[in-house]
Amino acid sequence: MDQQQTVRDTVRQGYAAIAESGVAGCGSGGCCGGGTEDSATALAQAIGYDATELTELPEGANMGLSCGNPTALASLQSGEVVLDLGSGGGFDVFIAGRKVGPTGRAIGVDMTAEMLGKARKNAESYRDRTGMDNVEFRLGEIEHLPVPDNSVDVIISNCVINLSPDKPQVWREIARVLKPGGRVAVSDLALRQALPVEVMQMVEALVGCVAGAVTIAENESMAKAAGLEAVTLSEKPGYIEAMTEVNDPLYQQVIAALPEGTSAADFVVSLDISARKPAAAARCC
Repeated sequence: MDQQQTVRDTVRQGYAAIAESGVAGCGSGGCCGGGTEDSATALAQAIGYDATELTELPEGANMGLSCGNPTALASLQSGEVVLDLGSGGGFDVFIAGRKVGPTGRAIGVDMTAEMLGKARKNAESYRDRTGMDNVEFRLGEIEHLPVPDNSVDVIISNCVINLSPDKPQVWREIARVLKPGGRVAVSDLALRQALPVEVMQMVEALVGCVAGAVTIAENESMAKAAGLEAVTLSEKPGYIEAMTEVNDPLYQQVIAALPEGTSAADFVVSLDISARKPAAAARCC
């Protein structure tokens, strides 16, 4: 438990610094790419976000912390309640809010007070722009979601679950709060094979999502063990290649610690995970 708390504190401190600085890249302590507002926009477009969606966001909501596009993967519908795990400055929440409309609701949960303050400030701009009051942000850990049982239609998360020191508990919480028949759309980093010890021991790699990642098979097993079904995993290798090409400082450190003749893409991959909570419990006898 002490080790888990140490991990949480390390991540919390790293993301508090990101919230205060505005835009982050892996080398400055954040999960995934970025570094400037322009590079954060370029990264988001490269992984599938629509340019119009990005221009409609409150200023500073996109901090370059994405490794996928869970709002697109989720195929959100009007009137749905969507929950974003590790919502940061509100990036995916604001996009989800527009998709679910005034009869729906988009809720973000984040354990970092500084991120929560940033998101809530951004929410004021979102309400002014859209005329909708359908987003909210709650302080909490994704291992202990401040959300009632069976209350959410869709759960999304973008490059966050790998940061948790207790990932099986996160998946159990996902299953708890989803309504029967509710669905999951997660974008995250996963391992193709074990990372070298030098990389696993890098604090920057932990906060940058690399050292906290688990294998593709482990992601699938955790989702199924939590009681979810129709678990589908899709690799998105282009993300890692993009991070290498833009000379992100963290990825350069990771590459330097890899065995000769290998690349970051041989070890780490962006992964889309979709799943569903069973519509009803199976009847016995």
